[in-house]
Amino acid sequence: MPLPTADLVHHLADAVVGTRYAQLPADAVEAAKKSILDTLGVILAAGGTEPAVQGVVDLVRESGGRPEASVLAFGGKAPAIMAAFANGAMAHCLDFDDQTPWGQHASSSVIPAAFAVAERKGGVSGREMIVAVAAGQDIFARLRCNVGWRKDWNLSSVMGVFAATAAAGRVLGLSREQMTNAFGIASMQSCGVMEMVCGTGSDLRGMYAGFSAKGAVTAALLAEMGTTGVQSLFEGEYGFFATYFGGRYDRDGILEDLGVDYKGGGTLYKLWPSVGTAHSHIHATIELMTRHDLSVDDIDEIRVYVGDYHDLMCRPLEARREPTTLVDAKFSLPFLAAVAAVRRGMGVSDFTAQALKDPRVLSAAQKVVPIQDRALDWKLELPPGRVEIVLRDGRRFERVGTDVPGSPEAPMTWDDIARKFADCASVATVPPSMDQVSKVQRMTRELESLNDATELLRVLV
Repeated sequence: MPLPTADLVHHLADAVVGTRYAQLPADAVEAAKKSILDTLGVILAAGGTEPAVQGVVDLVRESGGRPEASVLAFGGKAPAIMAAFANGAMAHCLDFDDQTPWGQHASSSVIPAAFAVAERKGGVSGREMIVAVAAGQDIFARLRCNVGWRKDWNLSSVMGVFAATAAAGRVLGLSREQMTNAFGIASMQSCGVMEMVCGTGSDLRGMYAGFSAKGAVTAALLAEMGTTGVQSLFEGEYGFFATYFGGRYDRDGILEDLGVDYKGGGTLYKLWPSVGTAHSHIHATIELMTRHDLSVDDIDEIRVYVGDYHDLMCRPLEARREPTTLVDAKFSLPFLAAVAAVRRGMGVSDFTAQALKDPRVLSAAQKVVPIQDRALDWKLELPPGRVEIVLRDGRRFERVGTDVPGSPEAPMTWDDIARKFADCASVATVPPSMDQVSKVQRMTRELESLNDATELLRVLV
């Protein structure tokens, strides 16, 4: 055990290396398995519906190298580093991947990295994969909840590379010293500014998890080969917390019940393929349209009440009302509210090049009006959004987006995630058969019984 005063990098490395399957809480085991099935499904769907990933896959294929790990959705194998890059890019690009209760995404970095090194290594059991994913999810949540975030850094990639390194290093069986080194090496890939997330016209917001997954595999493999890291990585004078967060972090919060309470157990799963911070507005809109049987043609305004982060999804307003890329559409609150109003639901098919030009959705988006409400600003948890629909005849209907599907109040069950996996698989470039889908669903649910976790991938490729 590291000394109590040792830099947090040593405490985190010790916890990851020391984690054993038998000590994991049941919710952490279930979350790891659910996240694996959920992430694999989202990757398959991305390959079939998001054109932006094609460049990543082409680059990976062009780079060549040893065929160590599977490139999902498109087939073939690549070096583990590059397979993690491709699969990570696909894992987030639909914004359909899981998230913590406080926002941000761990699994789209963690799972591509863990499976890439597992295929390279061979013989990694289902239990070891569960341990690796649970450890990575825990590291992510502990860092996410205990830093003074000013919404300047993209926490999903800044934290994601450390979470994915934890998972990849655990799969490789790194020692405590090697894991410490791996975290230090991973800091070279800890990056991503919020302008990349909030700006319009870029594909990067969709594929950023590929970079953190790739960086994590690079870090873990270099550490395994003897490269040394930074022993005062997190708390040094010029370390991670000082550089990224101005020294604002809660050390005790990060260490509380470390190695006992695995916080990935609270992972949430999405019903709709769009930014999670818009789901409360989406839910409120669907509920209003359905319960009152409203017609979009009768609507004068759809008022969405927004705090500071919601507001980012509304600016510039005209561009958000008529997004030009699939990535932008999933981060556009006016467009998402319009889809919810017109469709009374939302699915992968609502985000295609053709769907972006749907005249009914675009007309409805022109009716969406954001209204500032500072009570909805994002602190640790984002308050649920509020929607008011004003009809041409003067009637008004209002709802707060509580009990959102996939939230802690209405979590997605195994059956929900299995259906989501099947739906995602159905739009893959080459959709797997029903037998393949059923087999992967069953194998993932019983992952602890597999001698080789990568059998899941062999069923799909």
